[in-house]
Amino acid sequence: MALAIFDLDNTLLRGDSDHAWGRFLIENHIVDGVEYERENERYYAQYQAGTLDIMEFLAFALRPLAQHDRATLDRWHRLYMQSKVLPMITPEARALVEKHRARGDTLLIITATNSFVTAPIAREFGVPHLIATEPEERDGRYTGKVAGTPSYREGKVARLQEWLAEHGKTLAGSWFYSDSHNDLPLLSIVDHPVAVNPDDILQREAQKRGWPVLQLR
Repeated sequence: MALAIFDLDNTLLRGDSDHAWGRFLIENHIVDGVEYERENERYYAQYQAGTLDIMEFLAFALRPLAQHDRATLDRWHRLYMQSKVLPMITPEARALVEKHRARGDTLLIITATNSFVTAPIAREFGVPHLIATEPEERDGRYTGKVAGTPSYREGKVARLQEWLAEHGKTLAGSWFYSDSHNDLPLLSIVDHPVAVNPDDILQREAQKRGWPVLQLR
């Protein structure tokens, strides 16, 4: 049974769940619209360019979670799923997951986006395993800090290695689907790397290394 690993944003989703969560907060007047939008766009551009300081970004992105109780956040998330996430899920993305499920592969989503945002999305796909950046919780509330290593760039590799050891799995026969050059460290260690809707840098790297390129949009 092989491991089928999927990036989430711009791979299984036709868009970015973290960026869309920021848009949801702005549109529903949960955060200061002008300031938050400016910062949200700035950090998204840095991510695309590969220059993002992940800890700086997470201090920004996790702040709203710390400002509200979990029941309120969960209610907002249900609205966010309906208005933002479900429209980003294509039949092609669902079919890719189902192809690996039918083969009996172990399904895993790995994403830099935090688990509050992404755990319900993984459930929507029926993917039982998720590695995501973990927001710190204390007494049932988020603190605005990060617990452990963010699953970003080399951090994805570190978190995956921990997961493999915990679950008694290996990368033999493994697949990884991603859109981003930020995932080159992980794409480089699986048996079957696949560039999905790739950015320009990943497109060039995939051509150079002979990796398949898949369009799910």
